[in-house]
Amino acid sequence: MTQEKTVVLYPSLGVGHLNPMAQLAKAILRHGSVAVTIAVVDPPEKHAVLAAALARLAAVSPSITVHLLPIPPCATSKQHSHPIMPILDALRAANPALRAFLAARVPAVAALVVDMFCTDALDVAAELAIPAHFFYPSAAGDLAVYLQVPDLCRAAPSPLRDMGKAALNFAGVPAVRALDMPDTMHDWESDVGSVRLRQLARMPEAAGILVNSFEWLESRALEALRGGHCLPGRSTPKIYCVGPLVDGGGSGTEGNGERHACLAWMDGQPRQSVVFLCFGSLGAFSAAQLKETARGLERSGHRFLWAVRSPSEDQDSGEPDLEALLPDGFLERTRGRGLVLKNWAPQTQVLRHEAVGAFVTHCGWNSVLEAAMSGVPMICWPLYAEQRLNKVHVVEEMKVGVVMEGYDEELVTADEVEAKVRLVMESEEGKKLRERTATAKEMAADAIKQGGSSYVELGEFLKGLGRK
Repeated sequence: MTQEKTVVLYPSLGVGHLNPMAQLAKAILRHGSVAVTIAVVDPPEKHAVLAAALARLAAVSPSITVHLLPIPPCATSKQHSHPIMPILDALRAANPALRAFLAARVPAVAALVVDMFCTDALDVAAELAIPAHFFYPSAAGDLAVYLQVPDLCRAAPSPLRDMGKAALNFAGVPAVRALDMPDTMHDWESDVGSVRLRQLARMPEAAGILVNSFEWLESRALEALRGGHCLPGRSTPKIYCVGPLVDGGGSGTEGNGERHACLAWMDGQPRQSVVFLCFGSLGAFSAAQLKETARGLERSGHRFLWAVRSPSEDQDSGEPDLEALLPDGFLERTRGRGLVLKNWAPQTQVLRHEAVGAFVTHCGWNSVLEAAMSGVPMICWPLYAEQRLNKVHVVEEMKVGVVMEGYDEELVTADEVEAKVRLVMESEEGKKLRERTATAKEMAADAIKQGGSSYVELGEFLKGLGRK
C-alpha cells in the first residue's frame, strides 16, 4: 500500500494571508488522496485579530493538521521601520522550527507551499530536497507586476516615491502610476524595500506558483505569466490558477450563534438597493473623512450599510462613538434608510444578500473576489498594501468597478462619495457594471466546480507531486 502524500502549507501571518491558505487546504482535500498540514508561525506576543485568525485556522477542518512553529520573543520585539517588518522578521526566525518539523516528516512531504512573504523557507526546502511552490493569495495581475519589479528597479531613474503619477509599463496589465505601487516598494534603499526586492527576485526559484484567481477574471495577466513575458530570457515557474478561494462565510452568525442583526435589516430592503461600505480588518479613516463620507451618503439618497471603525488617529479607543464621529443628527435623519455598524460586518453574507447593489471597498483581494463571486459592482477606495494595484486591475482591466477619486489625496469629498454612489446605483454605466459583475459571478462558480478551470489546475498540481 502506497503512503499518502502530504502537502505542507506555510502561510504568512495576517488575516489576508491565513484565510486564503485555509481555503486552499480545503480545496486540496476536496480532490482527495493528499493529506494537508498547515505549519504556521506562533509569535509569543500576538494581537487579538491574529490570535482569533489562528484559532479559526485550527478549527478549519478536522482533516487538516495545524502545526504551530514557536519563535523566540526577540524576533518580534525590536523597533521596526515599517509595519510589515516584524512579520518578515518572525517568518525568518521560524526557519529552524520549520526545518525541524519538515525533517521529521521527510520523505513523506511531497511539497511545501509557501506564502509570498515566506521566501526564506525556500532555503529549508532546498536543504531537505522538498519541492517548493508559492501560493500567491492576491491578483494574478499583482504577480505579473511583482515578477517584473526587480528589472524595473534596476532600470528606474529614481525611487518610485519620487515618480508620482509617472506611468510604469508592465507586461500583462494596464499601466500603473508609480504612486499606486505598494508603499513597501517606494524606496529600494529602505529596510523594507531591500527585503521585498530580495524576496521578489527569488520567486522564480519555485517549482510552481498557485494563484488565487480565475481564468476569466485575469486572462491577460495569466497569459503574460505563462508566456514568459514577465521574466523575459528566464524560466518562469509553472503557473496554476486555482481560485477564487474565499471563506464560504457560514451563516453570518455572531459569537453567540445568532444571525447578525444587520442581515435581518437587509431582508427588509429592496433588491440591489443598498450600498455596502466595509474596509477590512485594518481599514480606518480620519474623523474628518468619516464626516465627509457620511455627508456624501446622506446626499445620495440611497440606502446604505456602513461598518465604521474608530478614527485612524484614535485606534486604541475600542468601540467608536458614532454620535460624536458622524455629523450632528446624521443617524436620526438616515434612520431606516441607513444602518451604521461598529467595527465589523459579516461581509461575505452581506455581499451575497440580494439587497446589495454596490460595495465601497478598500480592494483587499479577498474582498474583490467575494464581490466578484457575489456579482456586486465595486467602488474602489484603496488604503494600503497592494490595494492601489488591485484598484487598477478592478477598474481598468476587469471592468467590475469604478474608482473613488481622491483616495490618494488628504480627503475624499462628500461630492465624490455622492457622485460615485449615484453613478453605480442610477446610471447606464452602473447598469453595465452590474451586467459584467453578474457574468463574473457565473464564471467564478464555473471555475471552482468539478471540471472547471481552477479545479482542473489544482488537480494538475496535485498529480505532479512526487514526479521528478
